[in-house]
Amino acid sequence: MAGNTFGEWFRVATYGESHGAAVGCVVDGCPARVPLAVEDVQAQLDRRRPGQSRLSTPRDEADRAVILSGVEGGVTLGTPIAISVANRNARSGDYELLKAVPRPGHADWTWQVKHGVRAVAGGGRASARETIGRVAAGAVAEAVLKARCPGARIVAWVEQAGTVRMERTDGADWTRTDVDASPARCPDLATAARMAEAINAARREGDSLGGIVACRCSGFPAGLGEPVFGKLTATLAAGMMSIPAARGFEIGEGFSAAAMRGSEHNDSFAPAPGGGVRPATNRAGGVLGGITTGEPIVFRVAFKPVPSIARVQRTAGFGGEPVELSVPGRHDPCVLPRAVPVVEAMAALALADALLAQAARGEP
Repeated sequence: MAGNTFGEWFRVATYGESHGAAVGCVVDGCPARVPLAVEDVQAQLDRRRPGQSRLSTPRDEADRAVILSGVEGGVTLGTPIAISVANRNARSGDYELLKAVPRPGHADWTWQVKHGVRAVAGGGRASARETIGRVAAGAVAEAVLKARCPGARIVAWVEQAGTVRMERTDGADWTRTDVDASPARCPDLATAARMAEAINAARREGDSLGGIVACRCSGFPAGLGEPVFGKLTATLAAGMMSIPAARGFEIGEGFSAAAMRGSEHNDSFAPAPGGGVRPATNRAGGVLGGITTGEPIVFRVAFKPVPSIARVQRTAGFGGEPVELSVPGRHDPCVLPRAVPVVEAMAALALADALLAQAARGEP
């Protein structure tokens, strides 16, 4: 099966199924002598792991990372970095019924059609548990960014859950600590409380919610990204849309730009400190022509409601027979709080790849 690798210069392959022995990643292309400790990886995995609050699945996994190769004495060796996380709390028996019935909204049916076989328990690699490898690799990418681009910062947060939405902002003053202050991962605490209420209400009703995660990447230089097919916007979009349950991507003003005039949307230029010019505003979201402007890269990712719900759904088995299905197992009522570090990871992977591509050509 193809499609398990992301990036050209900083390449990542994830591996493992939801209820298999382990999940993880192999990072190829990481430069040597980059400071990296397992604690750097674990910090982001802890933010992604299940069972953090009643807003997430009760599946109890510690998600402890083990670095198998590529790091020695606290620095990278320039060789492939393999990171593994064991699955300790799998309950494959919960999925016995689903051998004969594809879950509505899931990839069960399409995987079966494409491959003629699938990992039934937990959805295999179509499960959000696959994102552990992304988050681990993203932590490695952030170590590269920290070493090569001091001052770079990537912070994501929940902007909307269901119909509860905070006021749109570029999040200039927010840190991950601010985001993590609420289980809903919305730094506006009043809105976060309303989001938590909405998510819990959906859970009590055996249902789920979707929403939007926003992300701000600051401190990156102008000039990253390739014209035409290698635009940074295209790479970011590919990375974000590969996240399970992602349904939309926009950067800067995004879809709102469709209702604007050029005079409203254009970012005029102004003198920059130290000489030259810079955009006076940032409606483009930090990217013009697929190349970074040096302004913060601001984008949003829309996520659909979790398809695994306890409410009874009228559907059909693989043989076409009518079935009433209440999906068994342990599931998030809303992916958004745990999607935040995944979005940050994919942003880090895209930006590390762009930074190494620039360095490989000897460009500033």
